[in-house]
Amino acid sequence: MTRNRLGRFRIARWGALLSAVALIAAGCDGGSAGEAAPAAAQWPPVSGRGSCAVDKQENVPAAMRDGVVLKADVYRPRTTEQVPVILMRTQYGKAEAQIQPFRYQSPDWFASQCYLVVVQDIRGQGASAGTFTEFGNDLDDGYDSVEWAAGLAGSNGKVGMYGSSYVGATQWLAAVGAPPHLTTIVPANTSSDYYDGWNYEGGAFRLGFVEPWAMGTIAASSALNRGDTGTAKQLRSDVANYTRWLGFRPYQQFPPMHPENPAVAPWYFDWLRHATRDDYWKQWSIRDRYARVKVPVLDMEGWYDAFLAGGVENFTGMVANGGTPEARANQRLVIGPWDHVGWGRTGSGIGTPMMTAAGAAGDSPVNELMLAWFDQFLKGKGGNVSGHPIVDYFLMGANRWKSATAWPLPDTRWTTYYLSGVGGNGIHGRAGHLGTDAPKDPQPPDIYDYDPANPVPSAGGHSCCGAGTGPQGPVDQFVVEQRADVLTYTTDPMTTDTEITGPIQLKLWAASTAPDTDFTAKLVALAPDGSTMNLNNGIIRAAFRDSLEHPSPIEPGRAYEYKIAIWPTSYLVKAGYRIRVEVSSSDFPQYAPNPNTGEPFGLSANSQLATQTVYHDAQHPSALVLPVIPGSDTGSTRFPVGH
Repeated sequence: MTRNRLGRFRIARWGALLSAVALIAAGCDGGSAGEAAPAAAQWPPVSGRGSCAVDKQENVPAAMRDGVVLKADVYRPRTTEQVPVILMRTQYGKAEAQIQPFRYQSPDWFASQCYLVVVQDIRGQGASAGTFTEFGNDLDDGYDSVEWAAGLAGSNGKVGMYGSSYVGATQWLAAVGAPPHLTTIVPANTSSDYYDGWNYEGGAFRLGFVEPWAMGTIAASSALNRGDTGTAKQLRSDVANYTRWLGFRPYQQFPPMHPENPAVAPWYFDWLRHATRDDYWKQWSIRDRYARVKVPVLDMEGWYDAFLAGGVENFTGMVANGGTPEARANQRLVIGPWDHVGWGRTGSGIGTPMMTAAGAAGDSPVNELMLAWFDQFLKGKGGNVSGHPIVDYFLMGANRWKSATAWPLPDTRWTTYYLSGVGGNGIHGRAGHLGTDAPKDPQPPDIYDYDPANPVPSAGGHSCCGAGTGPQGPVDQFVVEQRADVLTYTTDPMTTDTEITGPIQLKLWAASTAPDTDFTAKLVALAPDGSTMNLNNGIIRAAFRDSLEHPSPIEPGRAYEYKIAIWPTSYLVKAGYRIRVEVSSSDFPQYAPNPNTGEPFGLSANSQLATQTVYHDAQHPSALVLPVIPGSDTGSTRFPVGH
């Protein structure tokens, strides 16, 4: 069955399902999505200021190597001593400086600690000149801006950088350029590769993040920068009703981004045209260039963040391949119970009841830890936050912080759970099972139909840029699991408390009637009362099963082994709780639904039904591999700033 639908799919029905999902209580740890958010505390707090008074200079010019002038606000501490520089390079407005919602302290606060703080608008954004293009100028401009900042009056020549999301990308790209005066970076919520784990995942386009974010932030702000107020107003109106656009096909004709006008968002259409990890993406990839990065890194990530997997890869890549012994030894990774913004702070109005239930223990320590980090590497003070690689992680379900010296954790026991039984809604209901015994007897496969026009609605997940504007965070899976195109496989109740911390993989043997399709996997915690909470998820586009660079079609009807990377998590599965894996072929709008046609991405509105077969027999042992951590529930509710 083929459909040729230019325009919108049945988005209204999906919107109703998504609204229903959002009203479900958000997980096994209690709380209700209907609870009122606590009154917001003052942010940023005024306590903890340093001894230096501060003067602010606005729109200080910096000329790049090609003559384009970027503008920065400079916060100068009143001191006769030369002091280090803390630099933020942002596309989100230097006046905002990523303070809200409940994230960083103000630049003025950091300057009061006797640092020279510089917050710069990147090229083509805010007050800075030039033409904006995502990723394209931030390696050279980052290098030039670091060296310019190091030469400011009052600087001692040492520069550290900080910032979240794309502002983390500006740090990594600058560090790849290895400017001589860059001494350390503190990126948060950012990735290792801008194809894999940013715009795409497992070959699938990350629709629910990319479209609203690109429309409502960078496209609108770059329009304002070039004086096109009409387009900026239109884009902000469109993003205010972004769900009406998520079903639009074909993507290459997406009206809000004006495909007919290359001044609006040519970079967005480049992302669609480059649907594989080709040279367009490789020119900016961090994962390919760790040996060029020669500085210590403090990396902050969240278990439900859009870029968690890339942040973890940056840590492991730098420990293994960083450009100097000092850089390899001084890597610290912090992973908390956060999504992309808000960072768990009570009163932020961001996040979910599970995150709120963590209380103060789950608040991001970024400001205190970042200050201690800068004091050590820029001022030579302290000495208690470095010397060897450190992983600090929040164990959800126990609401405790724990620490390790490597990722994956050194004592990980990789435990295989095999799929068996009836995973779908059959005459005997759902009886899909996860067990440690490999399948021996012949078992009939599970079969379901995947219709791209009626995809499985996203219920939480790792996305961006806030639980109120996208499928993000922990959510009860009840609504999703009622569908006939979602298979479930569940363990027996745990007999003891069991910690699961690390990356997860589903080795899925499956066949499809289509020349290309998707398979999705979601790890879920199941409480004794039947409530569920997603821990993390993953996807693989069948054509990308062997390579992100060179996709190839599948042979309809043939069984293949698909290795689906479920992004990392850390959760204490208490005695009596169970673990479940959901298997399907869509997760909308987190990912663009695969049309099952095998046509080039984004050029057509065609789609067709696919019948999917999931095998779990002795010849096709589909299995979930979990990182089980031995030992009891140790750790502290207080974050360990020093080690």
